[in-house]
Amino acid sequence: MRIWTGGGLRDADDARLSVLDHGLTVGDGVFETVRVAGGRPFALTRHLDRLTRSARGLGLADPDHDAVRRAVAAVVEANPVELGRLRITFTGGPSPLGSDRGDDGPSLVVALEGTTRRPDSTAVVTVPWTRNERGAVTGLKTTSYAENVVALARARGEGASEAILANTVGQLCEGTGSNIFVVLDGRIHTPPVASGCLAGITRALTMEWVGAQETELPLDVLERADEVFLTSTLRDVQAVHRVDGRELPGAPGPVTAKAMRVFDERAAGDLDP
Repeated sequence: MRIWTGGGLRDADDARLSVLDHGLTVGDGVFETVRVAGGRPFALTRHLDRLTRSARGLGLADPDHDAVRRAVAAVVEANPVELGRLRITFTGGPSPLGSDRGDDGPSLVVALEGTTRRPDSTAVVTVPWTRNERGAVTGLKTTSYAENVVALARARGEGASEAILANTVGQLCEGTGSNIFVVLDGRIHTPPVASGCLAGITRALTMEWVGAQETELPLDVLERADEVFLTSTLRDVQAVHRVDGRELPGAPGPVTAKAMRVFDERAAGDLDP
Protein backbone atom coordinates (compact mmCIF):
# COMPACT_ATOMS: atom_id res chain seq x y z
CA MET A 1 0.00 0.00 0.00
CA ARG A 2 1.19 3.50 -0.88
CA ILE A 3 0.00 6.32 1.40
CA TRP A 4 0.14 10.08 0.96
CA THR A 5 1.67 11.76 4.00
CA GLY A 6 4.23 14.49 4.53
CA GLY A 7 3.50 15.91 1.09
CA GLY A 8 4.20 12.77 -0.94
CA LEU A 9 3.64 9.07 -1.46
CA ARG A 10 5.23 6.66 0.99
CA ASP A 11 5.17 2.90 1.37
CA ALA A 12 2.89 1.96 4.25
CA ASP A 13 5.85 0.76 6.34
CA ASP A 14 7.62 4.08 5.82
CA ALA A 15 4.65 6.45 6.21
CA ARG A 16 5.19 8.70 9.22
CA LEU A 17 3.06 11.00 11.35
CA SER A 18 4.33 12.68 14.50
CA VAL A 19 3.39 10.88 17.72
CA LEU A 20 2.54 14.38 18.95
CA ASP A 21 0.05 15.00 16.14
CA HIS A 22 -3.10 16.49 17.65
CA GLY A 23 -5.22 14.02 15.69
CA LEU A 24 -3.57 11.22 17.65
CA THR A 25 -3.26 12.78 21.08
CA VAL A 26 -6.71 14.41 21.40
CA GLY A 27 -8.67 13.48 18.28
CA ASP A 28 -8.30 16.99 16.82
CA GLY A 29 -8.94 16.10 13.21
CA VAL A 30 -11.56 15.53 10.55
CA PHE A 31 -11.86 12.96 7.82
CA GLU A 32 -13.81 11.73 4.82
CA THR A 33 -14.32 8.26 3.42
CA VAL A 34 -14.78 8.14 -0.35
CA ARG A 35 -15.81 5.17 -2.45
CA VAL A 36 -13.44 4.39 -5.33
CA ALA A 37 -14.76 2.16 -8.11
CA GLY A 38 -12.71 1.25 -11.16
CA GLY A 39 -10.06 3.78 -10.20
CA ARG A 40 -12.50 6.69 -9.92
CA PRO A 41 -13.63 8.37 -6.68
CA PHE A 42 -17.35 9.03 -6.23
CA ALA A 43 -18.81 12.40 -5.17
CA LEU A 44 -15.36 13.78 -4.35
CA THR A 45 -16.46 17.42 -4.56
CA ARG A 46 -19.21 16.88 -1.98
CA HIS A 47 -16.78 15.07 0.30
CA LEU A 48 -14.21 17.87 0.05
CA ASP A 49 -16.86 20.47 0.78
CA ARG A 50 -17.89 18.57 3.91
CA LEU A 51 -14.23 18.13 4.91
CA THR A 52 -13.95 21.91 4.84
CA ARG A 53 -17.14 22.40 6.86
CA SER A 54 -15.87 19.97 9.47
CA ALA A 55 -12.44 21.62 9.58
CA ARG A 56 -14.01 25.04 10.08
CA GLY A 57 -16.18 23.61 12.84
CA LEU A 58 -13.02 22.60 14.71
CA GLY A 59 -11.26 25.87 13.95
CA LEU A 60 -8.75 24.25 11.61
CA ALA A 61 -7.46 25.96 8.49
CA ASP A 62 -9.38 25.21 5.31
CA PRO A 63 -7.88 22.22 3.51
CA ASP A 64 -6.49 23.08 0.07
CA HIS A 65 -8.87 21.24 -2.25
CA ASP A 66 -6.43 21.25 -5.17
CA ALA A 67 -3.71 19.75 -2.98
CA VAL A 68 -6.08 17.11 -1.62
CA ARG A 69 -7.23 16.24 -5.15
CA ARG A 70 -3.62 15.77 -6.23
CA ALA A 71 -3.00 13.52 -3.24
CA VAL A 72 -6.16 11.52 -3.99
CA ALA A 73 -5.18 11.08 -7.64
CA ALA A 74 -1.69 9.93 -6.69
CA VAL A 75 -2.96 7.44 -4.13
CA VAL A 76 -5.62 6.03 -6.47
CA GLU A 77 -3.04 5.58 -9.24
CA ALA A 78 -0.55 3.93 -6.88
CA ASN A 79 -3.09 1.51 -5.41
CA PRO A 80 -5.19 -0.01 -8.20
CA VAL A 81 -8.32 -1.64 -6.75
CA GLU A 82 -11.63 -2.51 -8.34
CA LEU A 83 -13.56 -1.25 -5.30
CA GLY A 84 -11.92 0.67 -2.53
CA ARG A 85 -12.27 2.76 0.63
CA LEU A 86 -10.35 6.03 0.30
CA ARG A 87 -9.68 7.80 3.59
CA ILE A 88 -8.76 11.49 3.71
CA THR A 89 -7.60 12.59 7.18
CA PHE A 90 -6.85 16.22 8.07
CA THR A 91 -5.60 16.97 11.58
CA GLY A 92 -4.38 19.79 13.80
CA GLY A 93 -0.79 18.71 13.22
CA PRO A 94 2.07 18.41 15.74
CA SER A 95 1.03 20.12 18.97
CA PRO A 96 1.85 20.29 22.68
CA LEU A 97 0.42 17.58 24.89
CA GLY A 98 -3.04 18.80 25.92
CA SER A 99 -5.82 20.61 24.11
CA ASP A 100 -3.88 23.64 22.87
CA ARG A 101 -3.06 23.43 19.17
CA GLY A 102 0.50 23.92 17.93
CA ASP A 103 1.85 26.27 15.25
CA ASP A 104 3.23 23.74 12.75
CA GLY A 105 0.07 23.59 10.67
CA PRO A 106 -2.21 20.71 9.74
CA SER A 107 -1.34 17.18 8.67
CA LEU A 108 -2.86 15.47 5.63
CA VAL A 109 -2.98 11.72 5.16
CA VAL A 110 -4.66 9.94 2.23
CA ALA A 111 -4.87 6.14 2.08
CA LEU A 112 -6.78 3.58 0.02
CA GLU A 113 -7.62 -0.04 0.68
CA GLY A 114 -9.63 -2.58 -1.27
CA THR A 115 -13.06 -3.65 -0.12
CA THR A 116 -16.03 -5.72 -1.32
CA ARG A 117 -19.61 -4.77 -2.14
CA ARG A 118 -21.93 -4.92 0.85
CA PRO A 119 -24.75 -7.50 1.07
CA ASP A 120 -28.16 -6.28 -0.07
CA SER A 121 -29.47 -6.46 3.51
CA THR A 122 -28.10 -6.45 7.03
CA ALA A 123 -29.04 -6.59 10.71
CA VAL A 124 -28.84 -3.68 13.15
CA VAL A 125 -29.23 -3.30 16.90
CA THR A 126 -30.15 -0.32 19.04
CA VAL A 127 -27.72 0.58 21.81
CA PRO A 128 -28.24 2.40 25.13
CA TRP A 129 -25.85 5.27 24.41
CA THR A 130 -26.95 8.53 22.83
CA ARG A 131 -25.82 11.18 20.40
CA ASN A 132 -25.59 14.66 21.89
CA GLU A 133 -27.49 16.83 19.43
CA ARG A 134 -26.21 19.99 21.18
CA GLY A 135 -22.50 19.18 21.41
CA ALA A 136 -19.67 21.39 20.18
CA VAL A 137 -18.75 18.94 17.41
CA THR A 138 -22.25 17.68 16.56
CA GLY A 139 -22.58 17.21 12.82
CA LEU A 140 -18.82 17.32 12.21
CA LYS A 141 -16.99 14.28 10.86
CA THR A 142 -14.17 14.23 13.37
CA THR A 143 -11.55 11.61 14.17
CA SER A 144 -12.97 11.30 17.71
CA TYR A 145 -14.66 7.96 17.00
CA ALA A 146 -14.22 6.07 20.27
CA GLU A 147 -17.97 6.14 21.00
CA ASN A 148 -18.59 4.57 17.61
CA VAL A 149 -15.96 1.90 18.21
CA VAL A 150 -17.69 0.86 21.44
CA ALA A 151 -21.18 0.88 19.92
CA LEU A 152 -20.12 -1.01 16.81
CA ALA A 153 -18.37 -3.65 18.92
CA ARG A 154 -21.68 -4.16 20.76
CA ALA A 155 -23.45 -4.60 17.43
CA ARG A 156 -20.87 -7.08 16.14
CA GLY A 157 -21.24 -9.07 19.35
CA GLU A 158 -24.97 -9.37 18.65
CA GLY A 159 -24.55 -10.50 15.06
CA ALA A 160 -25.27 -7.12 13.46
CA SER A 161 -23.26 -4.83 11.24
CA GLU A 162 -24.44 -1.52 12.67
CA ALA A 163 -25.52 0.08 15.94
CA ILE A 164 -28.37 2.60 15.90
CA LEU A 165 -28.39 5.49 18.38
CA ALA A 166 -31.05 7.86 19.64
CA ASN A 167 -30.26 11.41 20.69
CA THR A 168 -30.58 12.77 24.21
CA VAL A 169 -34.35 13.31 23.90
CA GLY A 170 -35.07 9.81 22.62
CA GLN A 171 -35.38 10.61 18.93
CA LEU A 172 -34.02 8.30 16.25
CA CYS A 173 -30.66 9.71 15.15
CA GLU A 174 -28.16 7.59 13.17
CA GLY A 175 -25.82 4.64 13.06
CA THR A 176 -22.15 4.71 13.97
CA GLY A 177 -21.19 5.19 10.34
CA SER A 178 -24.50 5.44 8.51
CA ASN A 179 -27.74 7.35 8.24
CA ILE A 180 -31.04 5.58 8.76
CA PHE A 181 -34.29 5.74 6.80
CA VAL A 182 -37.68 4.22 7.60
CA VAL A 183 -40.67 3.56 5.39
CA LEU A 184 -44.10 4.28 6.88
CA ASP A 185 -47.22 3.77 4.73
CA GLY A 186 -45.11 3.90 1.57
CA ARG A 187 -43.33 7.16 2.42
CA ILE A 188 -39.63 7.47 3.22
CA HIS A 189 -38.53 9.35 6.34
CA THR A 190 -35.12 10.13 7.81
CA PRO A 191 -34.13 12.05 10.96
CA PRO A 192 -33.34 15.75 10.41
CA VAL A 193 -29.79 17.01 10.83
CA ALA A 194 -31.04 18.83 13.95
CA SER A 195 -31.39 15.40 15.59
CA GLY A 196 -27.59 15.32 15.83
CA CYS A 197 -26.92 13.02 12.91
CA LEU A 198 -24.16 13.55 10.38
CA ALA A 199 -25.28 15.14 7.12
CA GLY A 200 -24.22 12.13 5.07
CA ILE A 201 -23.27 12.50 1.42
CA THR A 202 -25.17 9.36 0.46
CA ARG A 203 -28.05 10.51 2.65
CA ALA A 204 -28.32 13.77 0.70
CA LEU A 205 -28.13 12.05 -2.67
CA THR A 206 -30.74 9.51 -1.62
CA MET A 207 -33.08 12.27 -0.54
CA GLU A 208 -32.57 14.07 -3.86
CA TRP A 209 -32.83 11.03 -6.11
CA VAL A 210 -35.42 8.91 -4.33
CA GLY A 211 -37.46 11.39 -2.36
CA ALA A 212 -37.54 11.35 1.44
CA GLN A 213 -38.67 13.77 4.07
CA GLU A 214 -36.89 14.81 7.24
CA THR A 215 -39.05 13.83 10.17
CA GLU A 216 -38.51 13.82 13.92
CA LEU A 217 -39.05 10.19 14.87
CA PRO A 218 -39.00 8.35 18.19
CA LEU A 219 -36.51 5.52 18.47
CA ASP A 220 -39.35 3.01 18.78
CA VAL A 221 -40.44 3.78 15.22
CA LEU A 222 -38.08 0.90 14.39
CA GLU A 223 -40.58 -1.44 16.06
CA ARG A 224 -43.31 -0.58 13.54
CA ALA A 225 -41.65 0.68 10.37
CA ASP A 226 -42.66 -1.22 7.24
CA GLU A 227 -39.11 -1.07 5.90
CA VAL A 228 -35.78 0.19 7.20
CA PHE A 229 -32.61 0.96 5.27
CA LEU A 230 -29.18 2.49 5.82
CA THR A 231 -27.11 4.79 3.65
CA SER A 232 -23.37 5.44 3.72
CA THR A 233 -20.41 5.78 1.40
CA LEU A 234 -19.68 2.05 1.26
CA ARG A 235 -23.21 0.75 1.87
CA ASP A 236 -24.85 3.05 -0.70
CA VAL A 237 -28.47 2.06 0.06
CA GLN A 238 -28.67 -1.14 2.12
CA ALA A 239 -31.84 -2.80 3.37
CA VAL A 240 -32.25 -3.90 6.99
CA HIS A 241 -33.72 -7.35 7.56
CA ARG A 242 -33.50 -7.36 11.38
CA VAL A 243 -33.72 -4.67 14.05
CA ASP A 244 -32.82 -6.10 17.45
CA GLY A 245 -35.13 -9.15 17.69
CA ARG A 246 -37.59 -7.94 15.06
CA GLU A 247 -37.36 -9.58 11.65
CA LEU A 248 -38.39 -7.67 8.54
CA PRO A 249 -39.16 -10.54 6.16
CA GLY A 250 -38.63 -10.02 2.47
CA ALA A 251 -36.04 -7.27 2.85
CA PRO A 252 -35.35 -5.37 0.74
CA GLY A 253 -38.99 -4.38 0.56
CA PRO A 254 -40.43 -2.70 -2.54
CA VAL A 255 -39.68 0.89 -1.52
CA THR A 256 -36.13 0.06 -0.46
CA ALA A 257 -35.51 -2.05 -3.57
CA LYS A 258 -36.53 0.89 -5.75
CA ALA A 259 -34.28 3.22 -3.77
CA MET A 260 -31.37 0.82 -4.22
CA ARG A 261 -31.98 0.57 -7.95
CA VAL A 262 -32.37 4.31 -8.48
CA PHE A 263 -29.27 5.12 -6.46
CA ASP A 264 -27.15 2.61 -8.39
CA GLU A 265 -28.37 3.98 -11.72
CA ARG A 266 -27.88 7.64 -10.84
CA ALA A 267 -24.48 7.06 -9.24
CA ALA A 268 -23.27 5.15 -12.30
CA GLY A 269 -24.34 8.02 -14.52
CA ASP A 270 -22.60 10.81 -12.59
CA LEU A 271 -19.42 10.19 -10.61
CA ASP A 272 -19.34 13.68 -9.10
CA PRO A 273 -22.97 14.65 -8.53
